[in-house]
Amino acid sequence: MLASTPSEKKVVLITGASSGIGEATARHLAAAGHQIMAGARRTDRLAELAQQVSATDGELDHHTLDVTRRDSVTSFVDAALNRYGRIDALVNNAGVMPLAPMADCRVDEWDQMLDVNVRGTLYGIAAVLPTMREQASGHIINIASVAGHRVDPTAAVYCATKYAVRALSEGLRQENRDIRVTIISPGFTESELLDRGGAAEAQTMARTAARQLAIPASAVAQAISYALDQPDTVDVNEIVIRPTAQG
Repeated sequence: MLASTPSEKKVVLITGASSGIGEATARHLAAAGHQIMAGARRTDRLAELAQQVSATDGELDHHTLDVTRRDSVTSFVDAALNRYGRIDALVNNAGVMPLAPMADCRVDEWDQMLDVNVRGTLYGIAAVLPTMREQASGHIINIASVAGHRVDPTAAVYCATKYAVRALSEGLRQENRDIRVTIISPGFTESELLDRGGAAEAQTMARTAARQLAIPASAVAQAISYALDQPDTVDVNEIVIRPTAQG
């Protein structure tokens, strides 16, 4: 089902838009009439996404994006400004989740989670905040996780990064009166997060649980859309969305 037409067409930037929650959000918001700038490293997938959205009369442009590089994030935001002349919302979605016991000392994967999940979020904020402050309006939507509310074995570092995303988001919200800030904290969701890295046993257990429980990424996209489409005077601070059967 297509989303209802929003009262205001918005320019929305989405990171990590080549799959999972990012892709579903891009499709959902474009179908609702918003103008989307989608970013990811896999530009072939973005190009295919743009063609599919265009075929249904949606508007979606795309730009290569590596959230671990500040210059790449700046280039992504500049591309949106050059195309649309403003930025109404940023969905900081890109993330990685290689699960493993801390005793494995997978330091490279720890660094990757910090770079993508925390620095990537900060780089996105830094790139759009000056424009939003100049506009005296804007909306930053950061994708955290239920892992930002609890800590589980094999997920300690991932949980730490999502706790950080929630803390950064709340601090940003308190410091601004014209810019809305929303945290979206999904539980098990259909995505590619568990397809890369991590300890084999931990990843297998998580994939098994996800197959049994995961909600579609489109459900999270609808939550994002709900927060985005509220009046400018209403800031939905956080939405926790998880499968009914998830403990």
